[in-house]
Amino acid sequence: MGEAYIVAAARTAGGRKGGKVSGWHPADLGGAVLDALVARTGADPALIEDVIMGCVGQVGEQGLNIARNAILASSLPESVPGTSVDRQCGSSQQAIHFAAATVMSGAMDIVIAAGVESMSRVPMGLSSQLPYKNGFGTYKSPRIEDRYPGIQFSQFTGAEMLAKKYDLSRAELDAYALKSHQRAMAATKGGKFAAEIVPIDVTLEDGTTARHDADEGIRWDATLESIGAVKLLAEDGRITAATSSQICDGAAGVMIVNERGLKALGVKPLARIHSMTVIGHDPVIMLEAPIPATLKALDRAGMKIGDIDLYEVNEAFASVPTAWLKVTGGDPDKLNVNGGAIALGHPLGGSGAKLMTTLVHAMQDRGARYGLQTMCEGGGLANVTIVERL
Repeated sequence: MGEAYIVAAARTAGGRKGGKVSGWHPADLGGAVLDALVARTGADPALIEDVIMGCVGQVGEQGLNIARNAILASSLPESVPGTSVDRQCGSSQQAIHFAAATVMSGAMDIVIAAGVESMSRVPMGLSSQLPYKNGFGTYKSPRIEDRYPGIQFSQFTGAEMLAKKYDLSRAELDAYALKSHQRAMAATKGGKFAAEIVPIDVTLEDGTTARHDADEGIRWDATLESIGAVKLLAEDGRITAATSSQICDGAAGVMIVNERGLKALGVKPLARIHSMTVIGHDPVIMLEAPIPATLKALDRAGMKIGDIDLYEVNEAFASVPTAWLKVTGGDPDKLNVNGGAIALGHPLGGSGAKLMTTLVHAMQDRGARYGLQTMCEGGGLANVTIVERL
């Protein structure tokens, strides 16, 4: 079995709902990232053998194979194929796994794994709610209903269940959210994102054009008091909007190659894919899956959590990374060191590639050897990717 190397990783700066990036069609947004990856490697665009793109809301502007449409909106030639992946929030992390497996097998040498989500233009849940409202049914079949009678699968319910199961107080979750903003602020001020962000031109409310190269969701005035003043999502709950990931518009991607790909491009790799794991877990609590997935991934890799230098655990809700830390025994100082989705936004299908982009660049910046990425996914799923800096 061959190796899979990451030779380029890039993302757009996140945009808030209805914010600076909302004027971009998602196909164009994805295309901008594809162009950036090609430019950063100096690759002949015709050498790209496939584009695998994660996206959750595959309807409307993100329908009809967003991967292919992003290619057509880029500088890549028409000869480059593309396919779209939906593993919910882990869609583009799964795209990375598919791309890595493809080059490791030798079936292809150079593949781009990417993700995109314009949550302003394709609202969350539209792909299921729109057909349901128009009489075309729901995803929950009679057999699923028999197995889970009367249960409405919900990430919000799962986040509360997770907080209660692991005895995470609101105060603890609020403090975690503040830390996410503080780390994102420090990273932005310190230029830590400069190497990973693809600047794009955006049109402002007054009609002028500006360069968008900083994440829009960071609350620069966040305090423990302001976060603590936000209303609970449920009367007896512990989660608030301030301890939840932000709706976000964005795209990200990584170029993955094997040994032949390295020689063809003449570039040095940033990292090597060390191991890949994905599991299915309880779809009701749903967001707990990264915990057993991480334990399984470490066991398969013959590693312990102490062997990992940095980890990115998606902040879908503050209860996810805090519960993950509690069970795995991870070091809080190694977790989401430049902030996470609570501050930077969670562009659903784009987040897997976004987190990998941030992880690889943070590893380069800090001289870390091993990094681990995981995220909770709708349906009770979780991917784990362990990478080694080269």
